[in-house]
Amino acid sequence: MKTIDLNADMGESFGPWVMGQDAALLKIVSSANIACGFHAGDADTMARTMDLALAAGVALGAHPGFADLQGFGRRRIALSAAELTNLVQYQLGAAMGMAAARGARLAHFKLHGALANMASEDEGIARTCYAAALAVQPDLRLVVMPGTALERAATALGAAQAAEIFADRTYNADGTLTDRSLPGAVIHDPQVAVRHVLGMLAAGGIVTPQGDVLQTRIDTICVHGDSAEALDIAGQLADALQGQGYTIAAPR
Repeated sequence: MKTIDLNADMGESFGPWVMGQDAALLKIVSSANIACGFHAGDADTMARTMDLALAAGVALGAHPGFADLQGFGRRRIALSAAELTNLVQYQLGAAMGMAAARGARLAHFKLHGALANMASEDEGIARTCYAAALAVQPDLRLVVMPGTALERAATALGAAQAAEIFADRTYNADGTLTDRSLPGAVIHDPQVAVRHVLGMLAAGGIVTPQGDVLQTRIDTICVHGDSAEALDIAGQLADALQGQGYTIAAPR
């Protein structure tokens, strides 16, 4: 049996405002990337999401982003290396504390939104963010976009990695994600998302719009939890993966 991780971004509600269908998604996915309060989420949401994830046997991960609640962390912000370090460590510390209070430990670390996109293009940003996280918890598995500056930075730091593809996003020719402002950047149709993923798995890498294949190992598949179609995409994708002989499980 082949094993693959299915992850989702979650814990992105804020106070009485609900984002996503976390409880239902946690019955499908094997890893949860939990917002740390800057781009989304709050203390109560983080605690509730971790409780649900642990009850479902789902691996916990920190998902820090820019301090941009209004923009959901998807607006680019220029920060110094010191500011990036503090931003990461502050959010990671909150997630670690919540996990420790439940007798648990974070398994992975994944940057969110504009911060992740900037780091995928700039190895200096990537290395600063990753080094900041590893200084706090050295055994964190870094979730990387393969073939980008994120992977190069993680490799240079000697960190454990999980190479990630996206079920609901399309790619540029260099393996970075298509900007959300462009047509076709986000895949809404679950059947299209399933074909997108199965095509990449069959090809052994990221398939660009030009039909080229950027060869890479694929460890984990992301479904963005904030979309209206997230639950349908995750459910149909899980069924399709199992039909292809995959066991869905977090990396070890």
